[in-house]
Amino acid sequence: MKRPWLEHYGSVPHHLEYPAGSMSDAVLGTAAKHPRWAALSFMGKTVSYADLARRIKETARAFRGLGIRKGDRVTLCLPNVPQTVYCLYALNELGAVVSLIHPLSAEKEIVFFLSEVESRTLVTLHQFYEKLMKVQTEYPLEHLIITDIDDALTGIKKIGYRLTIKGNFPSLQPGENLLLWKDFLALGGEEDHKEAMTAEEGAVLLFSGGTTGVNKGILLSNGNFNAPALQTEAMCNRPVAGKRMLAAMPMFHGFGLGVCVHTVLAAGACSILVPRFNVKEYAALIKKEKPNYIAGVPALYEALTRTNYMDKADLSGLLGVFSGGDSLSVELKRKMDRFLAERGSSVPIREGYGTTVCVTASCLTPDGEEREGSIGLPYPDMDYKICKVGTTEEVPYGEEGEICLTGPTVMLEYYGRPEETAEALQIHADGRKWLHTGDLGLMDADGFIYFRQRLKRVIVTNGYNVYPSQIENVLDGHPKVQISCVIGIPDPYRGQLVKAFIVPKGGVSPDETLKEELLAYCKTYIARYACPRKLEFRGELPKTLVGKVAYKVLEDEESRKSQSV
Repeated sequence: MKRPWLEHYGSVPHHLEYPAGSMSDAVLGTAAKHPRWAALSFMGKTVSYADLARRIKETARAFRGLGIRKGDRVTLCLPNVPQTVYCLYALNELGAVVSLIHPLSAEKEIVFFLSEVESRTLVTLHQFYEKLMKVQTEYPLEHLIITDIDDALTGIKKIGYRLTIKGNFPSLQPGENLLLWKDFLALGGEEDHKEAMTAEEGAVLLFSGGTTGVNKGILLSNGNFNAPALQTEAMCNRPVAGKRMLAAMPMFHGFGLGVCVHTVLAAGACSILVPRFNVKEYAALIKKEKPNYIAGVPALYEALTRTNYMDKADLSGLLGVFSGGDSLSVELKRKMDRFLAERGSSVPIREGYGTTVCVTASCLTPDGEEREGSIGLPYPDMDYKICKVGTTEEVPYGEEGEICLTGPTVMLEYYGRPEETAEALQIHADGRKWLHTGDLGLMDADGFIYFRQRLKRVIVTNGYNVYPSQIENVLDGHPKVQISCVIGIPDPYRGQLVKAFIVPKGGVSPDETLKEELLAYCKTYIARYACPRKLEFRGELPKTLVGKVAYKVLEDEESRKSQSV
């Protein structure tokens, strides 16, 4: 096939050589080369590569003592804290498969995530203890490991955390399956354990809505992560080793794990872990830590440009600013570039494109060559083409169709779902397996890719995909709801907000009491970030000629409202 984008790579190589081993092999290999370099920074505490390697091996011994063996699935329900990193690579050392889930997921969602991959061991923070105890009434765990922020702190910060924050958490009740972090680590002996893993073996499970909007586990291999680590470093076209990256994107998100943590640690840089995004704290971290690289969703950059906390910030040390997870508008791109330049940055924001089924970005605006509205060029060894929707037939340059891609980062499968896997991964006439992304776009004659829209109904809020059908199924299951329709409405910070239109059952009063009841009901079944932020009652919903709810009519109504404001 033709690869017109290769002419625009500049100094970026067309092809890279990828390691044959595991994710932990890549990181521990870096630690052996640069033991004194900083690997992690968390709340002012720095972890060297030597200390990172020691803690990974200590944690691996503990999981081994717990009985975890190769192929077991272990769930991490954690934000960006050092323990998440230790557990990830420790389990990879043992050949276990790590399932990462959002700690703000609703109880019913966590039950689903655990049962979907048959995981019986979970690690979480103390603050989520009560929720996990409720989860266990439906899905008993063999091991529930409880850690806390102060397990990663020392000195005055450790004392301060215990005095000001930890006291607000519920008391832990002793249980046969419950282990505190220190007791968990005590299970390990002195002997290190290592299971050899190939690049092709499954290493990580991340959850996404897939092609139908139903949550599915995406099984990703060691090679799926090690490849984009090298590709991203190459596409940066700037030094990465020894530099610092602000990791605000969470590790249960492909962007956060693949770019902000694994790429950074494989390259010998320092990942500054941010457990949750708060614009004031984020701005303070930028000023204090002076990162060389930052990555985030458009909503993060919108928030930065609107706050006065970034006034007088010195951004002259930035080597790369990357946007992904959602489409970056031309307006926000221009605004962010001005914002950066006014604070001394010599680099503009660079937009990328990716999907969890290929870990993270597989396309990025090249260094020094931008085209307005384009998401850039494919990574080395990644091939893109635009196909006529519903077929494997490639369309001419400039014509819209479904974005399809292939290369070393494409997932192994939707875990345990062969039909969904076959729909997403299709063999084309060239004999290669291509990922059908479900996104509409086009390619120009020079190989630059342009994203247009998603083919399926999806709401993107703060970079997270929210599938309306999932929320509608929950709402329609409430005894006071006749029918519902969920759409995304424009929001300057999050990109979109989730709004639900509801027709109550006959005799039910559409008042504030019902609204509060429905919102509380949603929080039981739906992750907080996906819950409706707005709820509107209607006597009926618009219908298509064949009797389906005309959600596009509601979207058009909301669009006109936003334009008139």
